[in-house]
Amino acid sequence: MVILKIVAFLYSVILHEISHGLMAQSMGDQTAKYAGRLTLNPIKHLDLFGSLLLPLMTLVASLGTFVFGYAKPVPYNPLNLNDQKYGPAKVAIAGPLSNILLAVLFGMVLRFAPGIAGNPVARDFLDFVVQINLLLAVFNLVPIQPLDGHWLLLTFLPERWVEVKYFLVRYGIFIFIFFVLFLSKFLMPLIDFLFRVIVGR
Repeated sequence: MVILKIVAFLYSVILHEISHGLMAQSMGDQTAKYAGRLTLNPIKHLDLFGSLLLPLMTLVASLGTFVFGYAKPVPYNPLNLNDQKYGPAKVAIAGPLSNILLAVLFGMVLRFAPGIAGNPVARDFLDFVVQINLLLAVFNLVPIQPLDGHWLLLTFLPERWVEVKYFLVRYGIFIFIFFVLFLSKFLMPLIDFLFRVIVGR
């Protein structure tokens, strides 16, 4: 089951990254395609530490209840996008939306396929898939660099707040570390709420 959960996590992250690349491609940028990143082949996306060691360590440390990690970001060139104003935000939102879609699809199986949901092993696995995709979506929507949400913030923040933009870009990595260490746990009630809404329990 541990191996299955790691595989499910990896492909949730991979689909997240591919979605960024596909959205960029739809707006005229071929960078991800030329880099060979619009593929489900995990070798193209894996980061030794972020995609293998970190997920395994967090899964073992949490006794199989939590996993975290990342894949190599899919490259794209915002200068190639045919929508220069909102293009980066569209590319950014594509990743979390893919995770929300996966969470809903697997959640519907739990909700409307009692034969599968009645199997404890299958239910545990499907619960994990829904939860990890909700975690990836919600976490990445936090408006802190380098998360996807920071592109949304920079796109829609009024120009008169340009100093705020400079501050977030300049100190984003420090804000991110602080958030991960001390504030990320506050996302869990929201993830638990969304899980209950989707699976109906």
